[in-house]
Amino acid sequence: MYAYETTDLVKHYAGGVAANDGISVAIREGEIFGLLGPNGAGKTTLLRQLMGLLAPTSGSIRLFGEEITQRGGSERVTRLVSYATQRAGALADLNPVEALTITGHLRGMDRGAAGRQAMELVEEFELGGLSNRPMGKLSGGEQRLVGFCMAWMAQRRVIIFDEPTNDLDPSHRRQVWDKIMAVNRQLGTTVILVTHNVVEAEKVLERVGIINQGKVMALGTVGELKSRVDQRVRLEFRLREPDAEPSAILAGVDTPGAPGIELRSMGRGLWMTLVDRRAVRQVLDRLTDGRGIENLDDFRIILPTLEDVYLQLGGGGKLAA
Repeated sequence: MYAYETTDLVKHYAGGVAANDGISVAIREGEIFGLLGPNGAGKTTLLRQLMGLLAPTSGSIRLFGEEITQRGGSERVTRLVSYATQRAGALADLNPVEALTITGHLRGMDRGAAGRQAMELVEEFELGGLSNRPMGKLSGGEQRLVGFCMAWMAQRRVIIFDEPTNDLDPSHRRQVWDKIMAVNRQLGTTVILVTHNVVEAEKVLERVGIINQGKVMALGTVGELKSRVDQRVRLEFRLREPDAEPSAILAGVDTPGAPGIELRSMGRGLWMTLVDRRAVRQVLDRLTDGRGIENLDDFRIILPTLEDVYLQLGGGGKLAA
């Protein structure tokens, strides 16, 4: 069964601007699905339509097989889906425990059960130190973390996240991704998320939709999309002397289909080149033989990533590393 199905979804704003322009996407029940795209691509508009907060100009949205763009659809969304927005402004005067408890109660939990789940999340994410401060006085990262916890209250079949790791420190970012994967595996919860943190999200996402200018530019598993982009291997290396010229190290290396190696300076002694897979061994041998290794401070091999997919299949801009 599909959790969500959109068919030819269109949303026009004032002036005829098409925020979504014929989006057809099927999100399977129980998968972790990611939406990638530059700012203004139409991602948040799509999420708001999935939540019934914004009516489409045309097209249809089905939630577990039932149309939700018709009368009564919003009530069905409320029962089955939770949405973690980028800001929790309506609860600015409440402290985190109160915000979590009220969220659970509004979703149908009795106050005792909501309070217990709230305290479990506070303990899990070490939010106890924030318990006496209103949400409006928390930092951006603290608000984001509490908002993430709010999404889990009164466990829904589908949870939608809009930039769940923005403003978080590395430790909490890892905890967020671990929580998403754990709940998905244990309960089969469908997770839909928008993120710009592609490097981290790649480890979590099962399927990806890349959106730009209101259209779906690419859709598939991470592996499927990677197979569609340039399959050359990226090789990065840093010279011991930042001002040294690396050409002599790789002089004479021939790559299939192209003579020599094209090097690009990344600054401060860091260099990058794209190498045909068939030539990787030859390049590595040259870098690490007696003439080259003494000039190197570090090097690494990078296979095509989800970020490469984003850039080559319509992303239109670089995402955060």
